[in-house]
Amino acid sequence: MKLTNEEVAVEAPGRGPQQWAGAPSAALDEDGSVILAYRTRGDGDRNVLARSPDGVHFTTVGTFEAAGMVERPALVRAGSSWRMYTSCSTPDTKHWWVGMLESSTVDDLPKSKHHRIFPGSDVVGVKDPVVRFDGTRWHAWVCCHPLDEPGAEDRMTTAHTTSEDGLTWSPLRTVLNGCSGRWDARGARLTTFLPDDRVTYDGRATAAENWFERTGFATPALVPTDDEPLDFRYLEVLRMPDGTHRAYYEARLPDETHELRTALFGP
Repeated sequence: MKLTNEEVAVEAPGRGPQQWAGAPSAALDEDGSVILAYRTRGDGDRNVLARSPDGVHFTTVGTFEAAGMVERPALVRAGSSWRMYTSCSTPDTKHWWVGMLESSTVDDLPKSKHHRIFPGSDVVGVKDPVVRFDGTRWHAWVCCHPLDEPGAEDRMTTAHTTSEDGLTWSPLRTVLNGCSGRWDARGARLTTFLPDDRVTYDGRATAAENWFERTGFATPALVPTDDEPLDFRYLEVLRMPDGTHRAYYEARLPDETHELRTALFGP
């Protein structure tokens, strides 16, 4: 995997630990402009919606905030409708749940009704969905964090589910795990699908590496490969109107600031 012409698409809100911009999800509008949804963390948590004519320089068009923290959103355009699936924490707990906003325009998404789609439970938190609509069915890959062991809630697996309408879903079924003894032993969070049908996912070896995940590769059947992981997380790859592909990802700086970068993506 080759990334070229790397640029900063969104700077962090500040400097240092927990000063983050990242966790991107991208889609094309009818006019070919790029719509980017992402998370910022600093003086509070919010999801930001932004528009760009070239995929590099963005203008904010809206923000969404919840009662607790927010993480990676999933932005989907289906026909004349826009949806943003949200990742929201339950305040003062380790629990997470997934909601959904729907509107005919991107700008109105933050003002729309917030539906709770994947509630999680007392034993599992759910977040960071990757959502696709294939023209007939909805598919979601959801990151699941078990809550049965206090202090070990960073563990993660990826579960798959389908839906007729994107609102009511089939039971979650685990499809991707980390591998014992490897760099991803602590878990695997699916992030995107590559043009060659491979899959990327975030993983970490230990609990101490929480927030410092790396990006690994899996086969179309979601079997992790032996490829060397890349030192960033939350990869998104978008096919542009001219047929090229643009990557968006969250990169860590030496002082633990996280910024949202973009680059052209090649084989």
